[in-house]
Amino acid sequence: MPAGEKTVRVEIVTPVHNRRDLTLQCLKSLSRIDRTGIDVHVVIVDDGSTDGTSEALAEHYPEVEIVRGDGSLWFTAGTNRGIEAALEHDPDYVLTINDDEVFDPSFLRKMIDCAERHPKSIVGALLLLWDTPHKLFQVSPKWDVWAGGFRHWVQQTVWTVPQKPWEVELIVGNCVLFPVAAIRECGLMDEKKFPHYGDAEYTPRMRRRGWRLLIEPGARVFCQPNNLPPTVRKMPFRKQLRTLVLDAGNANSLRKRFLANFYGAPNRFEGAAAFPIFFIRWLLGKNLEGSYAEMIEEKPLAETFADKIVSG
Repeated sequence: MPAGEKTVRVEIVTPVHNRRDLTLQCLKSLSRIDRTGIDVHVVIVDDGSTDGTSEALAEHYPEVEIVRGDGSLWFTAGTNRGIEAALEHDPDYVLTINDDEVFDPSFLRKMIDCAERHPKSIVGALLLLWDTPHKLFQVSPKWDVWAGGFRHWVQQTVWTVPQKPWEVELIVGNCVLFPVAAIRECGLMDEKKFPHYGDAEYTPRMRRRGWRLLIEPGARVFCQPNNLPPTVRKMPFRKQLRTLVLDAGNANSLRKRFLANFYGAPNRFEGAAAFPIFFIRWLLGKNLEGSYAEMIEEKPLAETFADKIVSG
């Protein structure tokens, strides 16, 4: 680091629950990143793990701060408790991550450089699948009422994205760099409405308050593929009812879908309008988040977001 250059203070936060080996793998990967000019401190929120996660962390990574939960926090409250602990250290940035990730050594340096070059920006990493590391994962969803909400891409690769940072409407919460000023201005995630998917409305809320959302394509993070939930159509009726209506934490929850659309959309009218369209598409088997999406042509993101590439 050149003489006189400021050291950037970054708090890394992740909630965990009974994934000891994945959590240790994540921390091992973080231990190998480029920290030139960066003061990194890690906060793990262990939400009632019974597999020895906290004990393993204390043994192998004693420098990591552990915040303990009772098993009722879920993703959103767990992340919020971690952010609250992180803010006590007066950082410049808070990086929220998932523990099922491994990191390119330069990822954090590139995210910080992007944030420093573009003031009042939230920066997301280029998420890739670790079993097919050229394929994008939950990057740069685009709002489309006729798609039933945010359209997520299934055919994009490292070769189809812009080569410079580009502006998006939502950053999925797997790996996001927040300037502390954004958190202090906009608050925490809404853990009451979104116990398990707080990222669905968090960065759109910040965007509505004037913060720019950027993806830095040079910051590569490799994620474990999602375990797809059981197909609702094949469930008995009572289980369908529980899954769609009663289980707020289920990926297929209609309540979660409505709230994510209503609060994550560019405006409330579009958010409300997208929900019945999503439901009709789902009934017709044309949900753009299912296997049907594989049959729909996707333009390269470099074309779709050509007018959103930022200079500098």
